[in-house]
Amino acid sequence: MEWLKRHGKNRWLWAGLGLVCALCPLVVVVGWWFLPLLDPTPYQQLSSSGQLLDRHGKTLYLALNREDHWSLPQSGDAFSPYLIKATVAAEDQRFYRHHGVDLVAVLRAAGQNVQEGGVASGASTLTMQLVKLGGEDSRSLVGKLGQAVGALRLEKSLGKRAILEAYLNRAPYGMNLQGAEVAAWRYFGKTAQTLSLGEAALLAGLPKAPSRLNPLSHPERARIRRDYVLGRMFAEGYIDAAQRDQALAEPVLASWHPFPRLAPHLGSAYRERLEAGETIGLRLDGDLQQSLETLLPHYLKRFDGAITNGAILVVDVPTGDVRARVGSASFASTPGGGEVDSCLALRSPGSTLKPFLFGYAMTQQQLYPTEVLLDDVLDFGRYAPGNFDGLFNGPVTATEALRYSLNVPAVALLERVGVANFQGFLQHGGLTSIDRAPSDYGLGLALGNCEVSLEALARLYLSVASLGRQQELHTVSGQNPSPGVPVFEPGVARVLYDMLAQPFPEELQGSLQRRRGNEAPVCWKTGTSTGYHDAWTFAFNQHYLVAVWLGNNDGTGVLQLVGAHAALPLVARIFRELPQVDGPPWPAPLDGTEVLLCAASGLPANDRCTDQQAVVLPEGLWRHRRCTVHRFSPTGLVAAHEVRPATASTWNLATPAGDGPLVITSPPQGSVYVLSGVDGGDQIPLSTAGEAEDVVHWFLDGKYLGADIRDWALQLGEHRVTAQLANGRQGSATFTVMRPEDVVREP
Repeated sequence: MEWLKRHGKNRWLWAGLGLVCALCPLVVVVGWWFLPLLDPTPYQQLSSSGQLLDRHGKTLYLALNREDHWSLPQSGDAFSPYLIKATVAAEDQRFYRHHGVDLVAVLRAAGQNVQEGGVASGASTLTMQLVKLGGEDSRSLVGKLGQAVGALRLEKSLGKRAILEAYLNRAPYGMNLQGAEVAAWRYFGKTAQTLSLGEAALLAGLPKAPSRLNPLSHPERARIRRDYVLGRMFAEGYIDAAQRDQALAEPVLASWHPFPRLAPHLGSAYRERLEAGETIGLRLDGDLQQSLETLLPHYLKRFDGAITNGAILVVDVPTGDVRARVGSASFASTPGGGEVDSCLALRSPGSTLKPFLFGYAMTQQQLYPTEVLLDDVLDFGRYAPGNFDGLFNGPVTATEALRYSLNVPAVALLERVGVANFQGFLQHGGLTSIDRAPSDYGLGLALGNCEVSLEALARLYLSVASLGRQQELHTVSGQNPSPGVPVFEPGVARVLYDMLAQPFPEELQGSLQRRRGNEAPVCWKTGTSTGYHDAWTFAFNQHYLVAVWLGNNDGTGVLQLVGAHAALPLVARIFRELPQVDGPPWPAPLDGTEVLLCAASGLPANDRCTDQQAVVLPEGLWRHRRCTVHRFSPTGLVAAHEVRPATASTWNLATPAGDGPLVITSPPQGSVYVLSGVDGGDQIPLSTAGEAEDVVHWFLDGKYLGADIRDWALQLGEHRVTAQLANGRQGSATFTVMRPEDVVREP
């Protein structure tokens, strides 16, 4: 007012101001016409927070960007209309009526500043603020002019909608929140599209002074600013009086909401990609992942601190998709470091390797699932294995030995197939961590005296569960890892289904209640490492595979760490609560040949075995091992008597059958064939010197070809062909198939 008293009658001053007011619009319009366009890319593109998305597109994990900001740029449609209107009303009422510079606001601010003798009011438009946020951050007169020119140029490049979108994605909303989307998540736990009127007005007021108006630390200041914004929205006609009054009556309900941090070990694994702003789709199910991350630490409370960590994998068997992956009980507070991914940590697997030992023995034609083994004292000098309960069960079938995880039959079986051979099989199947010399493991390899990871062992179980169709775990969407190598042929995998099939223990079934009705049959195998350091359980059918490890990061052994008592109840609970899916949970019955077995030995019967039973064995299992329990009596007083080995270390009730080897006449042993390239000419007959009425089963390189095959199309390489009669008598021959150019001729 003093200024007006001194200068109010100065006509030259008022004339000058009038001239400026008259010329400014002309200067701005003419200048805007000739100004060059401004590249909008730096204002529209900014570093985003990387995300892990579940199979349904739901955010599992959100990461800081490279500038340590939370930022999730969105399209204009992703913002609440209330937020857009509130932002315009609070920051730039004439946003839709200017070209980047609001001349009315400039003149008003100039007059106020002259009147107050300093900066009393600003005139920045939303476009100018966007230019400022893009790097033109200066409060000097030159800086302001630069922002004004930049705003004019930017408005020539972008429409109003795009400018608003860029501003809402870049504006500061307190702390390290960049953009309205992450601000809505942090303060209200929702997306910016779902904000209420009061919430939108509160957010729209924050960029003016993000720290001073922070609703978490200064809720009253935030409320006053919100109410001002609501008043401006009413004044601009964006809301009516009833809407304004209802929003004014609402309390400020902003509170701290954490950003999604599910599957944090995968977040760490993909940290560089996430920091670069990449969005990575996973095959996990967000609801299941959250459920299991909550369940695991709650479950461990029953052990009163003796067991502090665990890991869980849930896999969809038909596809190999990982539906849930929990790497520790708590990423932040697990003793010894929850950030360590226990799905990848190397631990002693205990008896969980036994199914692969039994399966390997079958592929090597050295075991039948019905075969009787001896569970008794086994002494190898310095190594004398026993069972977990300290008891022995005497003669048991191979199925019983595996199902009840008996140690002595497993160790005797490993001696039969060879430690080095079994180790090579495991390494070929992906357990590459078993890399020491075979002598370092010895026969203890049957009981898991090695180190493997939960993830690697789950891949082997997946191959069995899928009958060899899936050999890899698929975690990331859009990526198809190499199919890998099947662990077993489908026939052997199907046999393992029957050998491992059993309900979960009765005490578990009574408490599970089948809340989702998942009563599908299941296979399971537990494992306990020596010294009670690790407890494992794997359970599967054709729908799901569930794998669990429990233990302590520092390797402390406790008596509670027993697979059947610690890990199995957790697996049973998880498995039974998984949703039912279409399709049979159990594979179809075996395709194979009916074989008469001796009831006493479980082996293909000889002509002296009186008590016989018919079973179906897969084609991949040869019938060459025959029962030797029943023999002719040396005294002749009885037709036959039973003879069994005296100790477990010499126990093997089978011997190759027949009256000498079966002679293969074509191809002859050691023969060499040269491809001719003539259509239909590169075939050879398959024949033996056996009786014409006998059915001959043919195997090539260990794989079953069929019965009574007459011709075989030549294939390059060295081959081994085996012929077998129904009574088990067999013979083999090796031969070679070469290309003409590979034949070495004499000079």
